Amino acid sequence: MQTEKIELDERFGKEYAGCYVFSEISWAKRSRIIQKHTKYHPLTGQVVSSDFITIQAETIWASLKEQPPNKPITLEKLLNEENGISIGLGELFSQIVNKLNSVTQEETTFLSEQSADKNQTQPSQNSASAKNSGGHRSSSEDSQPKPSNNSSRF
Repeated sequence: MQTEKIELDERFGKEYAGCYVFSEISWAKRSRIIQKHTKYHPLTGQVVSSDFITIQAETIWASLKEQPPNKPITLEKLLNEENGISIGLGELFSQIVNKLNSVTQEETTFLSEQSADKNQTQPSQNSASAKNSGGHRSSSEDSQPKPSNNSSRF
């Protein structure tokens, strides 16, 4: 599993300064988080609504393996609307976790747009993924992710 280590300065506040280690989570864990916060139509199985904020917060929490000794990050703090973490820090954590868990830029844009909308469903625009399932390999399938132990300073 890939990991990424970041060292934060005091830009987001003294309490958040220090070393954080994030690790890729399993497909099963990510799927369970999504299922837990998504409502499906009982007959059609189509998505009725999803709580994208909670999905992202729980994904960050599941990926966070180490943090400074004062433990400034909690799931409650990630979810809190009034006394939660800053937008900048949340976006930084989201970018790291999405990269580790292979969330594409299109998926990130979709999730960001959907969390801002009241109607949190979007119909499928094409069936490109179904077309690619006929045994043909797409270029994205040919490029396998490489394990990394990245270390970044922010």
